[in-house]
Amino acid sequence: MNKIDIRTVNVVQYLQPLREGGSLPAIVKADNGFLYVLKFRGAGQGTKALISEFIGGELARALNLKVPELVFMNLDDSFAKTEPDEEIQDLLKFSVGLNLGLHFLSSAITYDPLVSKVDAFTASKVVLLDSLISNIDRTTKNTNLLHWNNELWVIDNGASFYFHHNWSTWENHLTRTFPLIKDHVLLEKATKLKEAALEIKKEINESIINEIVSKIPEDWLENEGEVLKPNEMRNAYITFLNAKLKMLDSLVKEAEDAR
Repeated sequence: MNKIDIRTVNVVQYLQPLREGGSLPAIVKADNGFLYVLKFRGAGQGTKALISEFIGGELARALNLKVPELVFMNLDDSFAKTEPDEEIQDLLKFSVGLNLGLHFLSSAITYDPLVSKVDAFTASKVVLLDSLISNIDRTTKNTNLLHWNNELWVIDNGASFYFHHNWSTWENHLTRTFPLIKDHVLLEKATKLKEAALEIKKEINESIINEIVSKIPEDWLENEGEVLKPNEMRNAYITFLNAKLKMLDSLVKEAEDAR
């Protein structure tokens, strides 16, 4: 895997909210001319959802899964001042600073397990990735996958790493498997889990994990009242992911049994 180089761009135009998600992301235009889906730091789960989105997305990319480009997006306070909708106005006001954007895939459609096609190897990689990052939100109710140009694209990893919502107990999660994989939308099609595990062992290692975690913006880790300092949180994400990699065979068995 190459060095991770995340671009930082500025929001120049707020185009429209996407009201399907609870966190009210929006389509925006950046100063590089491209459109992005902007995930706001001021939304419900705050910067923790952005961290989950970022780590999960870059791990998916390391596994050669299709992921829209992720960028850091600067939002200034001018947008809140001109927004008439009070709910969006508050969201923009609380999101001034660095947010996360995903390149907007125009005309992409939501993955439908009854209609959309996906090969067994790709399905298996997504299932095991979600086991590794404890992603509780890739179900038939909310697939968080897109079909674009006849390919499956992985989006919305914001519900992963739920241990970070209570840092005082995060170490309890180091030895746990992920029973909720039984609800995964791609589990039925994931018939190549052992092959996918070999790919994960080949493509993801400690240095890649360190590289991804090192790119998390410092101020996303600075929340009042947290028991851990930012560098301790980085170490926790690294420790957690390395622990899950070592448990990969158990996660494969768990997913196979659930299927």
